[in-house]
Amino acid sequence: MYLTVTGSLVLASATAFGLVSRSGDTPSSCTASAATAHQPAQSKGIVETAIGAGNFQTLVKALTAAKLVEALKGPGPFTVFAPSDEAFGKLPAGTLERLLEPENAQELSTILTYHVVAGDVRAEKVVGLKSAAALNGQRIPVVTGKDGVSVAGARVVKTDLVCTNGVIHVVDRVMMPATKDVVATAVDAGKFSILAKALGAAGLVEVLSGKGSFTVFAPTDEAFGKLPPETLASLLEPANKGQLVGILKYHVVAGRVYADQLETSSVPTLGGVELSIEVGSHGPSIGGATVLKADIETTKGVIHVIDRVLIPGA
Repeated sequence: MYLTVTGSLVLASATAFGLVSRSGDTPSSCTASAATAHQPAQSKGIVETAIGAGNFQTLVKALTAAKLVEALKGPGPFTVFAPSDEAFGKLPAGTLERLLEPENAQELSTILTYHVVAGDVRAEKVVGLKSAAALNGQRIPVVTGKDGVSVAGARVVKTDLVCTNGVIHVVDRVMMPATKDVVATAVDAGKFSILAKALGAAGLVEVLSGKGSFTVFAPTDEAFGKLPPETLASLLEPANKGQLVGILKYHVVAGRVYADQLETSSVPTLGGVELSIEVGSHGPSIGGATVLKADIETTKGVIHVIDRVLIPGA
């Protein structure tokens, strides 16, 4: 998985945005890459460097609880946006303790892998990004401004701690990704109760919570309300499960596709039927439906909200 660059590359130096580590701030096992053109060979990996630095004790503890230490000791390379102990201290009371409980290991893993990007991405490249693809599959938004760089709302306070298997950039708070799957996210949103009910009736909840990632074009309750009442009632009857499955799968595309990645084309849906997508000056249109809200992140993919139910062949 590699870093995704959206938009034009910003031709700005790390120094201009206050990204270069200050002299004397760098642990002995890492060097600030912008400080010298010829770096000495590094002897420690990301995990060993974090342990040696002394101010990432909570991060190391969390990585251990999530069973991610060995993964980050691998060859990589990895880019880690590492929250300091002080950053973890900003979490609401009880949050860290809850996440460290064994039963919450998967949620903790989702959060921690949101801080990791595949590849060695130094500060001079970070300032040119609009987003990056985290190891958990979700996007990390990157914003560069006069006050520096922020990633998913966390400020980058130190950069380019170079290790044998990647690089560390220090951030001032823990970045929180989506931690619920497509169905749970839809239920929590409150305006997809009919869609959630239909997915349950069709037996598709397990599919959207299983292996792989998905892009779901999700009709709101208001969108379902545009159907004739008898049509919806009929679709929810057990005898018409096959038809309901076909309709719902027509709203799902395999893989995680964000709005800025949509192109005018026809794409195969989960049911095998082609779905037309048109991208115009006012945004994308999906099978003739308007996208009301795009890029709602989930652990299993992304949701785009649409204003009507899509019917295959209609």
